[in-house]
Amino acid sequence: MSLARNRQSPPPEQLWKSWDRKARKQGLHATIYSADGSQYKGDWQKDKRHGKGVYVWKSTGDFYEGDFANGTRTGFGTLTVKDADGKFQRQYAGGWKNDKKHGYGNLFFSDNEHYEGEFYADKRNGWGRMFYADGSTYEGQWLNDKRHGTGMLRLPNDNRYEGEWRDNKKHGQGKFFYVTRGQLMEGLWVDDICKASEMKDFGRDQAIIPTPYPIPDLSLANPDEVLTEAKESFTETDG
Repeated sequence: MSLARNRQSPPPEQLWKSWDRKARKQGLHATIYSADGSQYKGDWQKDKRHGKGVYVWKSTGDFYEGDFANGTRTGFGTLTVKDADGKFQRQYAGGWKNDKKHGYGNLFFSDNEHYEGEFYADKRNGWGRMFYADGSTYEGQWLNDKRHGTGMLRLPNDNRYEGEWRDNKKHGQGKFFYVTRGQLMEGLWVDDICKASEMKDFGRDQAIIPTPYPIPDLSLANPDEVLTEAKESFTETDG
């Protein structure tokens, strides 16, 4: 008996296994539609969006293009949304993790207002720079989408505040530079209001609109002590 006669062909694959194997999404696929009509075109791994791809939401027309991992937007990607006029506007470009903005990125609120910096769990957290529509800019620390920590706010006329922030307000030790008139106010802020401070001349000779007269020297015996006591009283009240 020949060896050829002893060879047996493998049993045919069961039909349901064949269908299941063919239905699995692995590697690059053409456009695949979800039950709600949204669509995805890109890489797959073990039936999940994984790699590079484009996802389009049917309900809004918004789309995301970038990295995916285990079915979520994770890595680097760009989110583009449709405005009320039907025009597409880039809303965010940067890092993602589990479908949330995470890491470094750029968030666009309008054509003339945007943020660039760090994100954590879909919110501005860490260091960042915000460009406001009125021409102001803030550069510093953020917490839960609010200016919080140490930062500098520069106004359109170049006057600026440098110091501490809490819950989007000037709060703590800080300096306000009145560049236009050549003065500096240094002191303690509580909920956006300066409670105790010392005003000094600063760059008065280069100021655009300098004050008519320089600030006279303090005549108190212990001006630093008086200012310190005033700051402490407001700090105790705030705490």
